[in-house]
Amino acid sequence: MTDTDLDQAYTALCRALGEVGPQRSELLLSMVCLALMARSEEAGPVLELIERSRQRLQQEAAGR
Repeated sequence: MTDTDLDQAYTALCRALGEVGPQRSELLLSMVCLALMARSEEAGPVLELIERSRQRLQQEAAGR
């Protein structure tokens, strides 16, 4: 994915989140994540990404 593609996808996601509102944004993100995971041929890369994301959020919450 090019930088332009990534920017377009991010912008579309932000717009969709704004349109569904805060009460449904978590559901939208879950649906997008599940759809993207279903496109992966193997669980390994998906599991690594989940773990890295979890660790990053925990580090940020701890103030690191």
